[in-house]
Amino acid sequence: MASTSTLLTLPVLPLDDEVVLPGMVVPLDLNDTDVRAAVEAAQAAARSAGGKPRVLLVPRIDGTYASTGVLGTVEQVGRLADGDPGALIRGRGRVQIGAGTTGPGAALWVEGTRADESVPEPLPGHVAELVKEYKALATAWLRKRGAWQVVDRVQAIDDVSALADNSGYSPFLTTEQKVELLETADAVARLKLATRQLREHLAEQDVAETIAKDVQEGVDKQQREFLLRRQLDAVRKELRELGGEQEGEESDDYRARVEAADLPEKVREAALKEVDKLERSSDQSPEGSWIRTWLDTVLELPWNERTEDRYDIQGARAVLDAEHAGLDDVKERITEYLAVRKRRGERGLGVVGGRRGGAVLALVGPPGVGKTSLGESVAHAMGRKFVRVALGGVRDEAEIRGHRRTYVGALPGRIVRAIKEAGSLNPVVLLDEIDKVGSDFRGDPAAALLEVLDPAQNHTFRDHYLEVELDLSDVVFLATANVLEAIPEALLDRMELVRLDGYTEDEKVVIARDHLLPRQLERAGLDKDEVALDESALRKLAGEYTREAGVRTLERSIARLLRKVAAQHELGERKLPFTVRDEDLRALIGRPHHVPESAQDPAERRTAVPGVATGLAVTGAGGDVLFVEASLADPETGAAGLTLTGQLGDVMKESAQIALSFLRSHGAELELPVGDLKDRGVHIHFPAGAVPKDGPSAGVTMTTALASLLSGRLVRTDVAMTGEVSLTGRVLPIGGVKQKLLAAHRAGVTTVVIPKRNEPDLDDVPAEVLDKLDVHAVTDVRQVLELALAPAVNGARSQVPVAA
Repeated sequence: MASTSTLLTLPVLPLDDEVVLPGMVVPLDLNDTDVRAAVEAAQAAARSAGGKPRVLLVPRIDGTYASTGVLGTVEQVGRLADGDPGALIRGRGRVQIGAGTTGPGAALWVEGTRADESVPEPLPGHVAELVKEYKALATAWLRKRGAWQVVDRVQAIDDVSALADNSGYSPFLTTEQKVELLETADAVARLKLATRQLREHLAEQDVAETIAKDVQEGVDKQQREFLLRRQLDAVRKELRELGGEQEGEESDDYRARVEAADLPEKVREAALKEVDKLERSSDQSPEGSWIRTWLDTVLELPWNERTEDRYDIQGARAVLDAEHAGLDDVKERITEYLAVRKRRGERGLGVVGGRRGGAVLALVGPPGVGKTSLGESVAHAMGRKFVRVALGGVRDEAEIRGHRRTYVGALPGRIVRAIKEAGSLNPVVLLDEIDKVGSDFRGDPAAALLEVLDPAQNHTFRDHYLEVELDLSDVVFLATANVLEAIPEALLDRMELVRLDGYTEDEKVVIARDHLLPRQLERAGLDKDEVALDESALRKLAGEYTREAGVRTLERSIARLLRKVAAQHELGERKLPFTVRDEDLRALIGRPHHVPESAQDPAERRTAVPGVATGLAVTGAGGDVLFVEASLADPETGAAGLTLTGQLGDVMKESAQIALSFLRSHGAELELPVGDLKDRGVHIHFPAGAVPKDGPSAGVTMTTALASLLSGRLVRTDVAMTGEVSLTGRVLPIGGVKQKLLAAHRAGVTTVVIPKRNEPDLDDVPAEVLDKLDVHAVTDVRQVLELALAPAVNGARSQVPVAA
């Protein structure tokens, strides 16, 4: 490519935010001072030199001149289409602007260098392809605009520079893009730039056209659907007026359904208001579907459906006794409830102050004692419907009271859904695992249950979804929990507490014989005539293979035993019928897992050394025995003070301090070498260190363990104790006496020491357990030591454990 340079002196004609490229012809308004000054200066120069007036067209963007301008000739001066004076100027070629100079007129004069470019003929292959591509793109764009005459003009341009500068007419180019074209001196590079700009514009245009097409199609579809629905509404209206409704449309007529339903007056008014809204709303409105769902829910609720209670009190008690062994407290409470309801009904007191005679009971006890299954038995005994609501892990308050209808996918709460599922307004609702309810940023479900379980409020319960009053005062609520302390105090205050503290061994044998064994025989595919369990085998299963408050592990042991017998029969190793006795258990399911301390070899018992005492505790799984171990550090180590291990809580740590302080202050009286407590470190450990422990009831146990350590006297193996100790040696009352005595009985303990003030709690302990236990009620820790410590033997002090 070759170029020639020519030095020119020209007046500047500034173009504000406009760009003129060579080859373009543009009209300019002479009312503009700068334009008129440049044209007049060019005309003056042309009169003296001859030829057409020439100006330098320079883009001026934000007050800044471009470095390259265009030589323009004034072709004509006259009037524009609007009558204003104007000049027609044609761009001739690029001029590289140099230094300013002087000239006639008021215009700015500059010196510039003109570079005339030429492209060799014929065109190189890549340039020819570029020219072809640009013309194709320009033709496609012009055809979309319907500019067919311009298409022929573009196709007729063969000069590369002129073809590239022709893009200056493109309206989609920005001023910056046109300046870039102007300042690109190389013709081929300029054509590449113009081609790229045109290609990008066509791509954007294609995307915009696709989006516009999709939008238009969507709008057309909605308009068509709207028109058809309006026509369908008009047809239905005409059919209703003519009395010619088709069969099956009656189910869609919510007004007729509401008027025909047996609804309370306020509920009917609210439902009819929603029907009015539904009739006014369009089919496309989301509110219509919300209203239909709400109306369906309201119409499906049993607003006036109630089952008749079975007032055969003796028959109801017989049902409870047949389905559950033990649990006398619950059975008596249900029997009392039915008796009172019967008498209230006979005297016309079924509804007092708008409230009916429901009940709210909290069944609290360890796992496996039958709390959940008891709910179904209660419903069966009363002749009511039964529904279970699982609350374990519920954290959202809306699960109880429902969601507001403004939310997408809103539903009524679990209480309303339970009533709907039961099909009556007076079912037995079991609120299972109420102590496992959690709370987080979504609210506190336990707080939402306050109104549900309050007999003074639940006759006007309002669910957030329904927003109408629902009478829950006739519902019998049974709430189950494992840990009483986990239930919020305000919620517990609204419920009547019934404790289920676990079964005795005799009750477990009866439950296994009458309930667990028949169920597991059926699941194992065995007949009751094929396999039987001797009572001695059941008693050993309950006493030595399982140690629990409930019967779940016992049932699993029976299931495992029956599976083993069935497998042996199928393998030809055992013939049926077969009666399992206690001596057969080891061969079938292995050795026992829980051997009582009293049955172990004396040398292997935990209390075989001084400093170990047996206590009693209450856990989430019921009562359990708790061993306390104490030792003294070697005086040469110098490790004085008290060390406690076993993951103990603050209250239990304080009990250990109290026990140590009592022995230090009363050691001489008890004939104990208290000097060891001053010079040597004391270590108290509670085995099962992974289990958290807390509470004051281990005070007497720790005191006894320390006294045994100091005196060298062993703690009797058959003695277990519980009670809080004070600094003066008083034994204070504790809780869970029944559960602790049941645990002592299961562990094979025969003597139990309890606080004197807990003696009335013995009335709750089954008689068969009390008959096998020697219970001592004490008021002072000295009595505990006298009962628990074995007589001293020669050399007893030498057996004191020493911590390494």
